[in-house]
Amino acid sequence: MKIVTRISELPHDVGTSVGLVPTMGGFHDGHLQLMKTARAERDLVVVSLFVNPTQFGPSEDFERYPRDRDKDAALAKKVGVDILFAPEVGEIYPRPGTTVHVPVVSTHWEGASRPGHFAGVATVVCKLFNIVRPEVAYFGLKDLQQCLVISRMVEDLNIPVRVSLQPTVREADGLALSSRNVYLTEEERQLGPLIFQQLTACKQLLHSSILTHDQIDEALKQSKVKLEDAGFRVDYFELIELATAHSTRSTSMPTALIAAAQLGKTRLIDNILL
Repeated sequence: MKIVTRISELPHDVGTSVGLVPTMGGFHDGHLQLMKTARAERDLVVVSLFVNPTQFGPSEDFERYPRDRDKDAALAKKVGVDILFAPEVGEIYPRPGTTVHVPVVSTHWEGASRPGHFAGVATVVCKLFNIVRPEVAYFGLKDLQQCLVISRMVEDLNIPVRVSLQPTVREADGLALSSRNVYLTEEERQLGPLIFQQLTACKQLLHSSILTHDQIDEALKQSKVKLEDAGFRVDYFELIELATAHSTRSTSMPTALIAAAQLGKTRLIDNILL
């Protein structure tokens, strides 16, 4: 595996099928599964490792975000990655420049709670697509709204990349894998799976019978209350339509249950497709 820090060092026009896995490091089994899928499907696998400052708010955890390039590099090499692209901030952002705003799907939820977050995500991913020029880019559905934003950006801007969305990888008890899970205390780690348990219970209820809008409202409210009673500070627990990422009370279209909650100092997000 080759570690590359400069854009000029990346191979171009190599005549092979290129797969890109964009990451911010802190590799876990979710990242590694994306890399394995890319390895099975593409001739050349590039993993970007870049903690993107433009998607962090002023009070967020940019400075303490998990960073261990040597460990990440060893894991990437083990699963067969060809190139680890690990640039410095100045290589990606040599000056203040153009940003990408994706409307509609970025407005609510994480977009509302973290102003500017999705503009930072869309901008860096667009840059990575132009830098690496992959045929396929791989993302995990744990960050569902991010997946919707990137998919919409690719469609709207006619970017010649196929976005491959892969299932959320979970611990045995249901906790969605995330680099930020390392922040959880032992007690918080035991509580973490409650988010997925409430998402699953709510999904089962929605599938068990035809509910009125008021009944769906009540089911969502009760799930939120149960999490708050357990010690979470719930930002949102909602049913959304996938086309717009906006709230809905209808399950006649593709939808998902989404949740975000603070547990101690750690923000956890999860979702489940209906």
